[in-house]
Amino acid sequence: MFGLVPFTTGNDFMREEGKLFNHLLDAFDAPFTSTSSIGFKVDVKDNGTAYELTADLPGFKKEDISLSYDSNYLTLSAKREDNNDQQDDNGNYIRRERSYGQMTRSFYIPGIDKAKAAADFKDGVLKIQLPKLQEQIPVSHQIPISG
Repeated sequence: MFGLVPFTTGNDFMREEGKLFNHLLDAFDAPFTSTSSIGFKVDVKDNGTAYELTADLPGFKKEDISLSYDSNYLTLSAKREDNNDQQDDNGNYIRRERSYGQMTRSFYIPGIDKAKAAADFKDGVLKIQLPKLQEQIPVSHQIPISG
């Protein structure tokens, strides 16, 4: 899909009633209108003192997931490469399936205490705790005047 631009309104003149190939045009629009193209689902909750993120990552292992927080952006990436090769006695493939995929989501979340951030991955669900920075109350300071 590298370099493709979703022009759905530009093809309206070709979608007249009775056109024989309308269903073929739908195949080109489907990747851009599908909700599954965003990758994995993430819930973001603000509980007042921290943000809680819950991401569904079924089929991934902890080693396949990376989290980073840089310039107020939390980036969550997951990568999987599976091999399922079956061969007969002569080494010929009976079935060969390979699956590879990488998904990345980024969230703009400012004011996080990075030192207290934590994550837990269990049963295909990643839970991330991002405590907010405590507001610093300005302390008044007397400045001596010389002279």
